[in-house]
Amino acid sequence: MAKNAKKHTAECPLYKKCGGCQLQNMTYPEQLAYKQRKEERWLSKFCHVEPIIGMEDPHHYRNKVQAAFAWDQRHRKVISGVYQSGSHSIVPVNDCLIEDRKADEIIVDIRRLMTSFKMQPYDEDSRRGFLRHVLVKRGFSTGQIMVVLVTGTPMFPSRRNFLKALLELHPDITTIIQNVNPYRTNLVLGKQEQVLYGPGYIEDTLCGCTFRISAKSFYQINPVQCEKLYRTAIDYAGLTGNETLFDSYCGTGTIGIIAAKQAKNVIGVELNRDAVKDAISNAKRNDINNIRFICGDAGNFLSAIAESDEEDAHVDVIMMDPPRAGSSQEFLDSVLKLSPPKVVYVSCNPETLHRDLKYLTQYGYSCEKIQPVDMFPYTSHVETVCLMSRVEGK
Repeated sequence: MAKNAKKHTAECPLYKKCGGCQLQNMTYPEQLAYKQRKEERWLSKFCHVEPIIGMEDPHHYRNKVQAAFAWDQRHRKVISGVYQSGSHSIVPVNDCLIEDRKADEIIVDIRRLMTSFKMQPYDEDSRRGFLRHVLVKRGFSTGQIMVVLVTGTPMFPSRRNFLKALLELHPDITTIIQNVNPYRTNLVLGKQEQVLYGPGYIEDTLCGCTFRISAKSFYQINPVQCEKLYRTAIDYAGLTGNETLFDSYCGTGTIGIIAAKQAKNVIGVELNRDAVKDAISNAKRNDINNIRFICGDAGNFLSAIAESDEEDAHVDVIMMDPPRAGSSQEFLDSVLKLSPPKVVYVSCNPETLHRDLKYLTQYGYSCEKIQPVDMFPYTSHVETVCLMSRVEGK
């Protein structure tokens, strides 16, 4: 930075306390440049890294917002907000630079209603109190809103009047769920839940397909950028309608269902049984009949296809979207064993992507395209789509 250059001031007053937005000290163009350099540092040895795809408006993009509730002993009041990075202390938040505005308003009003209804936040140590967390999900294209009240006990005092008061303040809420979590855990949601109002789910539209979103189901938090990410991945797959696509780590089937319109067949494999149920439901909701979902290990399934003598046991494109830790070597070995013409790798961590690309390029694949997408402005995270092609004869 030049000696007399003016340093950028963080937009959020909670920046240093919260720790959720690591790049608040940069302007948005500076953030994109920083992420581009990061991508090139890790991935340019494999092929050219395309310019990162940013957002027109990088604010209030999170369509899923959750807040923890606690009693502030010093000020004698209920507070709600986020856990400070690396701690169990709550940073009070009324509105957040990257969270959906409507979700923040609902959470603030729930906090006010707690005082009116003499509700206490749940305390893990004493196991007393009621409200533990609030989770709000909003459909970006539909406008449908889900509110999940996470409580420490199934008992809900003055439930009817509380819900009536909340819906009077926010009549656009389409469903309310009570989730019970009485355990000492870092997990927000417990196993037991009850629908208090509405159908118990919301729907949203992504890339022309409609997806059902439940309290526990995974759905990308930035649908604007998610469309760009998924369209890039499907474009890299080069589908003509004659291919069999294998969607590993398929989750609730989002990208596989979108891609199915351009493929002959799609196979999605996922270990989480609840996610597979959601995927099957989503496929039916969109009248997609050329996709099937399997609950199991994706690597084992690929190995079984590679060893099969059946004529139709083949895969033309593998779509993989592993967690931040990247893919396991066992799965990559299964990919090499099957050796499909194309592998499209969607990554949320350039470091583990570098590791996995290094392995694949050693054993028969070349890296053709790399496209970064800024899914999470103001944070250090970046998504990447990478196209790998099999090198014939290698």
